[in-house]
Amino acid sequence: MSKEKDKLISKVSKIWGGRFKKNNSKLMRDFNASIEFDKRLCFHDLELSRVHSNMLANKKIITSKENIQIQKGLKLIEREIKNNKFSFTNHLEDIHMHIEYRLTELIGDVGKKLHTARSRNDQVVTTFKMYVKDELKEVDNLLKDLQGALIEQADLHIDSVMPGFTHLQIAQPIILAHHLLAYVEMFGRDRERITDALNRMNKSPLGAAALAGTSFPIDSKKTSKLLGFREPMENSMDAVSDRDFVFDSLSLASIVMVHLSRLSEEIILWSSPGFGFVELPESFSTGSSIMPQKKNPDSVELIRGKTGRISSAFFNVLTMMKGLPLAYSKDMQEDKEAFFDAYDNLFKCLQVAEGLMRALKFKPEAMKKMLTLDHITATDLADWLVKDFNIPFREAHSITGKIVNLAEKKNIKLEDLKLNELKTIDERINNKVFEVLSLDSSLKSKKSLGGTAPILVKKALAKAKSKWLGR
Repeated sequence: MSKEKDKLISKVSKIWGGRFKKNNSKLMRDFNASIEFDKRLCFHDLELSRVHSNMLANKKIITSKENIQIQKGLKLIEREIKNNKFSFTNHLEDIHMHIEYRLTELIGDVGKKLHTARSRNDQVVTTFKMYVKDELKEVDNLLKDLQGALIEQADLHIDSVMPGFTHLQIAQPIILAHHLLAYVEMFGRDRERITDALNRMNKSPLGAAALAGTSFPIDSKKTSKLLGFREPMENSMDAVSDRDFVFDSLSLASIVMVHLSRLSEEIILWSSPGFGFVELPESFSTGSSIMPQKKNPDSVELIRGKTGRISSAFFNVLTMMKGLPLAYSKDMQEDKEAFFDAYDNLFKCLQVAEGLMRALKFKPEAMKKMLTLDHITATDLADWLVKDFNIPFREAHSITGKIVNLAEKKNIKLEDLKLNELKTIDERINNKVFEVLSLDSSLKSKKSLGGTAPILVKKALAKAKSKWLGR
């Protein structure tokens, strides 16, 4: 070990190691260090330190002169980081110790006063919570952009008709815009979850110190507001041991990914020759190394695949926390890598999904062709028998099933059956049946709240623009 490194380790050990007679082994230092991933918290930690130092000065815990020195030092550190001139090393464990150590290098012993009335326990959780809050706000923006792309496509296809599916079998006719707006609602609930999560995590842990609070006359209410929180947390032990905000953020990330994965699966299906509902844009597709004709939906396959990765981050943190006693344990350091990886990938997935949705080309003619394949208005026939002839639905269902069997036996569509053939099944059937079996009639009849009737879909589209996009 060089003399310079040995000197550094010696200085670092004095920050927390007064009762230690020996330095940590290199293996322990590397194992213990988190700087490789938590350095991205640097600007939030600097902001926290600025606010904390100002509070110390306002409460006469440090002098105004000392605070001015600290603020200047923190400004210099910020500039060094932005200009890539700040040195990171495993010898300094984490970003919090890096900043404190560098501050002391720059301004001398006054820098050592910054940590008065706080612990790394409340410092770490507050900094991380500030970071998570900002990440959630960015996810909200990305979800809004994705909703905008879906609404844009819905606007283009307000008159396009497609088959709706249950069990991946053709079920009933719907409007494509109606289908797309279903995802707008899904992602809308995700945005509401973000609002809920932000409300719950809007309490500052700073002031809890190690776990018991502090004997210094601090102003936690003031610092919480200056750091963008509504108020301080009410229990010091809960403050330093709480990671519910990580649970909330990773839980909603997992749900967002499930919604993205469902959308991805549909695009994968729709782009296959068996469906042919969409044409994949080349900008979000790849080719084959051996088959020249291929255009593969790799973008959405990757989104589908990353769903498991992000969900596992949630379970990672849940499992890490499940057996921890109050208050702080080093295990909690494991929350950050899981969160960072999950949200880095979530951002990418949302950006790719939005770009793809804006570039995707739907093929209404292919959708229309599939509408003719599987007696798609059979339910309308059963409903008509109930409404016009007061037949119990189960009986009407049975009659319609027999008519479907007849059409399949003759290898024709329901609407191609002749009236006399229909009357062999039930004498009450009249000429009105052919109007009932039309796609147009089927769509117009679905007037219940949230239905696919064209007039309702147009209203739903206008509402979605107003509610989610502010238009």
